[in-house]
Amino acid sequence: MVCLDKSLELLSMAITRKPACQNRCARRSSVNTRPFMSLPAAITGEIRQLDSGYSRETRSLLFRAYRHDPTFAYLFNAEREGYEQRVLATIRQLVKQHFLQNQPALGLFLQDRLVGVALIAPPQRRLGVTESWAWRLRMVMDTGLGCTQRYLAYYNAVLACVPSETVHVLPLIGLDPEFQGQKLGQDLSEQLLAALHDWCAVDEHSQGIVVDTGNPLYLEFYKRQGYEEIGEIAVGPVREHVFFHPNPQVSLPVPDVMA
Repeated sequence: MVCLDKSLELLSMAITRKPACQNRCARRSSVNTRPFMSLPAAITGEIRQLDSGYSRETRSLLFRAYRHDPTFAYLFNAEREGYEQRVLATIRQLVKQHFLQNQPALGLFLQDRLVGVALIAPPQRRLGVTESWAWRLRMVMDTGLGCTQRYLAYYNAVLACVPSETVHVLPLIGLDPEFQGQKLGQDLSEQLLAALHDWCAVDEHSQGIVVDTGNPLYLEFYKRQGYEEIGEIAVGPVREHVFFHPNPQVSLPVPDVMA
């Protein structure tokens, strides 16, 4: 049996702690932040709760959102042949395991088209997917031992910035790249985050949301949404920033998400 718990020499993870809030939750992000020129800004999407019936659309959207992500480019070796296949396999395994464990997810729709996704792991289950040996074995088979070790080391380094277990973890969050670089995309990203904030605020066992990103274009965007930076890690040449957003008083009635 392949042992994935040996020293992960392939990835140097220098963790820098910053003054932290009381309770936090974590995960990656590929939401949009840049302005748009031609589509109306007043368009509002519909938030729905997703289940495994949306697995195919979820995988497709997240693959397109993450294949050019700088952190994924390092973790899955974009310079080596087969990079997109490794990213696709990783997204497939993460989404499959997430729904297999009946963990929640929110989707943002425009006219019945899925344009934004956030996978959510409740506080008591935030390590569930990556702790599965079946998932780890499939990752080794699909992406190789080195890439699997890099991903696990990255994931654990992000969690090391989070001192509390009373958190919601967002394993993956993304917006359809078609809307990135647009004012509409920024508005949709803000809508998805607002729905996540209100959704997580209902859980009395959670104190907030943490998101991490290695894309410098998103840093100011998160700060404008009320996130504070609580840590930074080195993922190879990429500086991964970890942000915290405390649970708000629910701003509106919790979205009547459609299952």
